[in-house]
Order: sequence, then C-alpha cells, then structure tokens
Amino acid sequence: MMKRAQQSARETKQEAKDASKAKSGLFASCSFSSLGLDTKLSDQLKERMGFEAPTLVQAQAIPVILSGRDVLVNAPTGTGKTIAYLAPLIHHLQGHSPKVDRSHGTFALVIVPTRELCLQVYETLEKLLHRFHWIVPGYVMGGEKKAKEKARLRKGISILIATPGRLLDHLKNTASFVHKNLRWVIFDEADSILELGYGKEIEQIIKLLGSGQNEQGEEDDIVPKGIQKQNLLLSATLNDKVNDLAKLSLDDPVMIGLDNTKLQQNLSIESPAAPDSDAEDMVIHVNKSANPLSEDYGIPSQLVQKYLRVPCGARLVALLSVLKNLFEREASQKVVVFFSTRDAVDFHYSLLSEFQWPPNSETEEEGTKELFLKCKTFRLHGSMEQEDRRSAFGTFKTEKQAVLLSTDVAARGLDFPKVRCIIQYDCPGEATEYVHRVGRTARIGEKGEALLFLQPIEIDYLKELKKHGASLTEYPLMKVLDKFPIPGNMPRIKKVLSLESHPWVISLQRALESLTYAEPKMKSLAKNAFVSWVRGYAAHKGELKSIFVVKKLHLGHVAKSFALREQPSLVGKSHHKETMKRKRDERQKGQQGKKRKKMSGTGNRSTQKT
Repeated sequence: MMKRAQQSARETKQEAKDASKAKSGLFASCSFSSLGLDTKLSDQLKERMGFEAPTLVQAQAIPVILSGRDVLVNAPTGTGKTIAYLAPLIHHLQGHSPKVDRSHGTFALVIVPTRELCLQVYETLEKLLHRFHWIVPGYVMGGEKKAKEKARLRKGISILIATPGRLLDHLKNTASFVHKNLRWVIFDEADSILELGYGKEIEQIIKLLGSGQNEQGEEDDIVPKGIQKQNLLLSATLNDKVNDLAKLSLDDPVMIGLDNTKLQQNLSIESPAAPDSDAEDMVIHVNKSANPLSEDYGIPSQLVQKYLRVPCGARLVALLSVLKNLFEREASQKVVVFFSTRDAVDFHYSLLSEFQWPPNSETEEEGTKELFLKCKTFRLHGSMEQEDRRSAFGTFKTEKQAVLLSTDVAARGLDFPKVRCIIQYDCPGEATEYVHRVGRTARIGEKGEALLFLQPIEIDYLKELKKHGASLTEYPLMKVLDKFPIPGNMPRIKKVLSLESHPWVISLQRALESLTYAEPKMKSLAKNAFVSWVRGYAAHKGELKSIFVVKKLHLGHVAKSFALREQPSLVGKSHHKETMKRKRDERQKGQQGKKRKKMSGTGNRSTQKT
C-alpha cells in the first residue's frame, strides 16, 4: 500500500513537471502590455481571463495585427489564436476618436464555421469587453430567429461574429445592417469553413463587402475614405483551398508560422515592437523560416497519443471498457468521443444513458444495479435543435465529470475546459482532421491523452499519420480488460488467446445485446447507426480509400459493434438486390440498343434494294 502511494506521488510530481515544461515552451517571456496593448485591456486579460502572459503565437501575432498588416496565422490548435485577433481589435476600438457608438454599425467581422464556435468566440469577446461597455458585441448564425437578429443589427453591433450562410443572408436582405465603417474581416478556422462547403458563400461575402479600402466616404462615416481594410486568416492546417482564399482576401500578408521552436528562435521577445512601429519593422518579428505549407500537424508536445487495435466485433465493448477505466482511474475529468455519423452519436448516447451493470441474474437484486458509466453523458451533432445544441455545449463546458459524444461539429476551435481525453472511435474522413479532433485536449500547455480506435485491417492509417509527424504507441487494452471482475457464471481462463474470447468482453457483449433487443427503440437506433456507419465507411476519399475498404468489412461483425445479433437487411440483401436490379436494367438497355441498331441496319438495306 505504501509503495503504491509513493509511486502515485512520483507520477503526480512527474506530471506536474511535464505540464510546467509544456507551458514554459508555449508562453512568451513578456507581458501583454509590452506588446503594445492598452493597459486596461492587459489587466482584463490577466484578472478576468486568467492569462498571466501571452502565448508565443499571441506574442508574435498581436504586434503585427496592431500595425495594420494583413496576417495569415498558421498555428497549432489550443495556442490562443482567438485572443490573438480579438485583443488588437478591442485595443483599436477602445481608443478610437470619435468614440465608437453602436449607431456607427459594424467595425469588425469574425467569420467562423460552426454555431458552437460562434457562441464560444462571442462569450470570450463579452469577457474582454467588460471594461469597454460602449463597444457592442453580437452574433448571427443559423438556427436563430432572423427577425431577432435583424433587430439587433438595426440597433448596431460593433464586433459581429457570424457563420457564413447567415451572414450572406443578412448582407443581401437586411437593409438595416450598417457595415460602411468595416475595418477588419477575420476568417477563423478558415480550413474548416472551406471544407464544410462555404467556398461560394465566402466569395460572395468578399465581393459584397467590397475592396480593401473604405471607398464610400459619406459624411457620417467615422472611418475616413481610403483607409485600408485589414483582413486576418487563421487556421491550424493549410491546404490549397486555404491558400486560394488567402490570395483572394489578403494583401501582402505577414505569415505567422507553425513551429514553436522556430518561433522562439525568430521572435524578438525582449524588445517587442510598439503598436505605432512601421509595418516593415514588424516583419522582422515573423518566423520567415516556417513553411506555411508544412505537412506537419503541429500537435502539442505534451499530448500522449495512443491507438487501440480492436477487431470490429469487439469495438463497442472496448469503448465502454476504456471509458469505465478512465473514470475509475480519475473520477473528475471530461472525455470527448468522436463518431463519423449522427446516427452513431444518437445510438451510443441512448445506450450509455440506459445501460446498467451488472446484468440481470437470479442472485442479484434489482436495487444493486446502477448505470455502467457513473458520469453525465451529452451528445452534439448538426441535426439537433439549436436550443439542444446550445444546452449540450454550455452544460458540458461547466461539468467536472462528463462524456460528450459528438460528430466533427465539435472538432474545430471549441475550447472545452479540462478535457483530459479525446477518443476517436471512428477515424476522421481525412487525415488532416486528426489534429483538429485531438486539439480539444492538451490546450494552452495542459496535459492530455488521445486514443484512436483501429481495426486490424486499418492499421496502415498509422503510416498516414506518421507522414505528418504524428506518432502513436499502442494502448494496453488487454491489461485494462483484466482489471475488471469476471462475472460469477463465466469460467476463468488462465491465458486469453484473443480479445473476443476474453470473459469480460463476452459477458459485456451479451448484456449490451440483451438491452438492444429488450427495447424496440434501441434496436431501431442501432440499425440506423449500422446503415449510416457502413455508408460513411464507403465514403472515404483519396489515399484513405485504399485503407478503409468497405469490401473487407465483415458486416456481421459490424452489426455486433452496434449490439446487434444479426446483420440488418438494409445494407445486406436489399442493397445486393438494388445492385442486381441496376445491372439487369443496364443489360436490358444494352440489348434494346443492339436491337435498334439491327432494325436500323435492316431498314437501310431494304431502302438500298428499292
């Protein structure tokens, strides 16, 4: 007992050292005020937001943004990019002469990909504006009532956070939306905006907002004619689409690099530039050696990355076992589990909300049973009602012990405090999405763990991740399973040869299947999740298509991973019938075409004879 306590103390001490080391490599050795920010704003960042010092990315970006240059920030997730652009905006607006009033309309526009990120940026902005009440924050996004948004826009919003679709709607249809004084346009999580298919909307928004200068110059404008608009583009990863957007929206931008080590070497922290420095002087503070097209993902060094090699039929049991082990090891923590489809989120949410343990037996009393996971469970995906999404997002942030089941709607930019572990139960559709998912933990120097589920046939995915600098070690799943007590009616096996034959796995799988078949609603959810999962698996693109091959799947084992005893017919026989019918129709059309050609040839010959 004494040895175990000493070992635990040593581990805690080592974890504290690792966290301190990670933070020391993330934060700059300067203050916010030394970067040129207003003293009141700097105090607000420290007292209300809890930031003792800027991160390296903030220390590098803030002076450049204050100078008025267009900026492309390519930095790892969780490095404080939101503060890096909000703080300079507030600095300029709080000192603006004449004093900013809401009747002047919108000065700054922040475009984000998702509703949740929109709310998060808005909440951060509200805290920062605590001492600057005359600067009015606001947001517009899908799912909200447009009439209420129009009323807020009519009154005036100084800094507006918006999702692309709803912003474009208001630009076209809301006459009371005043943006003639617009000075800043920020594209946050730009890669996600484009990946979600908002490319055309962004092009239209840029066109409607006009060129880089304030050309109107009306009498009531407080931004003089000819003042250059400043555009900022921020992203954790770069690709061709983001580069195209940068060319379209940025004018001679300054690049803020990705490599933190190089940032420290190239960033002159001891003599930070003043906000009124010449633009050319600002460039010397930028990491010019960083390659913006680097294929490295920039994953935080303190993040522990592991993978689980799990046969398809044992995936569900493995997931529940890992979650149970995490919360028994450390009760006060939060975990996010990513799924590929909305139906999968709904099924697993219902399952975890209802599944009790231990399973029914003659010797056990009903009162001794309790939920398998002793924590609150939340879900988040795009098909949920806006109020449900807002509630799940807000409540999970404040909980101390909870698990969130989500699609990739939670993968971008969202900051969930104290998330200890990220589980990628389904592999992301693109390898670059890996970094965004794991970026929900190990933020701002905190420790974190990321677990990736892989079937044996998918193990080559690790090579794809390694190409981009992500190295994963194997998670000791069998050791975790051995910790759980074996049910009384199960025989004890000295040496378990495979995961599927482990007594704990067999017992838990049976209990899960019993629950699914005892409740028609649960079985329906399982079937829907099975169908959408298989379709999603077949939709992998590019290099991943050779790794995730739907024909290699054993659909019966896939059914087991949704607690089904047999494969649903929706993707089995009926799909086969549809394929056969399509081929039969094609053959019939081909035969009809041949007949027409023969008839045409016969007609031509008879015409020639006459």
